[in-house]
Amino acid sequence: MASRASQSVHALEGLKVIDMATIFAGPGAARHLADFGADVIKVEAPGGDGTRRMTWFPPEGGDSYAWKVVARNKRCVTLDLKTPAGHDALLALVQHADVLIENNRPGALERLGIGPDVLLACNPRLVILRVSGFGQTGPYSGKAGFATTAEAMSGFAAINGEPGGAPLVPPVALTDEVTAVVGAFAIMVALRHSERTGVGQVIDCNLLESAIQMMGPLPSAAAHLGYDQPRLGSGIPYSVPRGTFECSDGRWVAVSASAESVATRVVELVGLGDDPRFSTFEGRVANRDELQGTVSNWIAARTFDDVIATFENAQAAIGPVLTMRELLKDPHVVERSIFVDVDGVTMPGPIVRMSVTPGELEFAGRGENADSAEILRDLLGAWKPDTH
Repeated sequence: MASRASQSVHALEGLKVIDMATIFAGPGAARHLADFGADVIKVEAPGGDGTRRMTWFPPEGGDSYAWKVVARNKRCVTLDLKTPAGHDALLALVQHADVLIENNRPGALERLGIGPDVLLACNPRLVILRVSGFGQTGPYSGKAGFATTAEAMSGFAAINGEPGGAPLVPPVALTDEVTAVVGAFAIMVALRHSERTGVGQVIDCNLLESAIQMMGPLPSAAAHLGYDQPRLGSGIPYSVPRGTFECSDGRWVAVSASAESVATRVVELVGLGDDPRFSTFEGRVANRDELQGTVSNWIAARTFDDVIATFENAQAAIGPVLTMRELLKDPHVVERSIFVDVDGVTMPGPIVRMSVTPGELEFAGRGENADSAEILRDLLGAWKPDTH
């Protein structure tokens, strides 16, 4: 039996969340709430959430590591929402819930007879997070939406890649993870209003607009200056030098000089401190290729340890390019316990650290239908999470 029995003070203790979303963005929002004490019931269709069968698996078999992470701290129940019994069970849970998260295509809940109007009639203070690819309205609302599509259509892929090369999407589910944070934030905003007024609401959260939020001032530059940022590899137009560079022993480092003081130190370090062309942001940008080349050659002539030590002694920003296996052993990562062991699975800890109400990981994603008996027996009348 799953339990939230820790002695820690949980900021979201007593918050009741129904997570009926799939894959990463919607369940990720619920995961962040669960990490800080919310009682999250994961509602799965018969056959289980597809995330159980995605990514990598423990050597002993069973559900995937993706499931172990995204479903952590959640209790699991299987409901067939296409049947009267499943429909009624969900509405019974909704009566006692604070939040419901779903990511069906727009209109799907309505066709099941459990659209927002029905849910809010059942519980007027309910906060409903609807996660989709493109939003609940608009010409694209009915299209299938994934992070890859959002990254392509948001302008992100167009600027990602080497000069003259193909546009690239990130090799991780970046926009799903960003949208999860956006969704969790939006839920907390809506809960603030619900707690003050007793009035719930529907949150239209989608992958495309979450990805667009990552683009900073680029929409403004395009709208007012007709500017489209070119692909610059690891570079950005307004900060030079910047990027990844290979050392003489084959290891890689990342350098950034986005602050004027840091840029000055890097320019001096590589022997260009007396050249007035590199004394301002504008000058460094105008002479990008020469400055990037000088930095690249300077680093290529030195070992990794020498480069890191020299940059750090000069208080210039640099970091090693770490593989995930290297990251797991990094001394800073280890000392801060950035990764934790949950039921024998290594995973990132809670997304932020709070001094009074820290997040806590109590169990990894559980087996299909693991908590159905408990939930259906004890919680349909009055949702009382197990506390022993």
